Amino acid sequence: MSIDFNAKQREFAAHIRDPKHNPPPADVRPERMAMYRELFFNNIDSFLSANFPVLHTLLSEQQWFELVQDFFARHASQSPHFSEIPEEFLAYLEHERDSSADFPFILELAHYEWVEMALSIAKGTVASLQQPVDNLQHRHIALSPLAWPLAYRYPVQKISPDFLPDTAPEHATFLIVYRNPNDDVNFIEITPITYRLLQIIQEHEVILTGDCLAQVAEELQQPNSGMIIAAGLQILKELAEKTVITLV
Repeated sequence: MSIDFNAKQREFAAHIRDPKHNPPPADVRPERMAMYRELFFNNIDSFLSANFPVLHTLLSEQQWFELVQDFFARHASQSPHFSEIPEEFLAYLEHERDSSADFPFILELAHYEWVEMALSIAKGTVASLQQPVDNLQHRHIALSPLAWPLAYRYPVQKISPDFLPDTAPEHATFLIVYRNPNDDVNFIEITPITYRLLQIIQEHEVILTGDCLAQVAEELQQPNSGMIIAAGLQILKELAEKTVITLV
């Protein structure tokens, strides 16, 4: 008797992903299917638990199981690599997850947790600053490829079992996450002005520091632009020392 192996694979995989709605293959013992399912599901579960530890602690074991099970059953991953499962999970939360019981900040929190892992394995290097940052205003600067400016509606860096905001605050939260020459990933909360400075640098790829500061001062429309430029210059010096921005 000929066997349609593609159909058999789909039947096999469908039951592993969602046993409630897909019966097991008739020619495979139930205990063997249970073993396969446990192996696959537990791998996904443990990987998500490790990469989203804060989100995991906010949910009961049943809530976490149901969330992972929904992802496991519904999301068609585009990558076979385990290191990209967290990114697939973000895509699921953004485009497929539909539950009124979820925290309103679930996607932003998950993104915040994903960033640390993604940046830790990102390709590229950044060199330590070899000399003091002198005459920065007349130097060209660029954003380090290992530095990511982030903006969130919720203060994701503060969320914990003891702090679960149900509405977004009036003001957004701005962060910079970067990997330093020692490959340590660091997060810093920054002001809206600092975030805008980094945005401008990122948009231009390479820009003269003075031009960047002048653009921010013009956008703010403050009468004392000199004070804005001086404050921005100090901020950029500190970011250069942290290798968030690089001198070109």
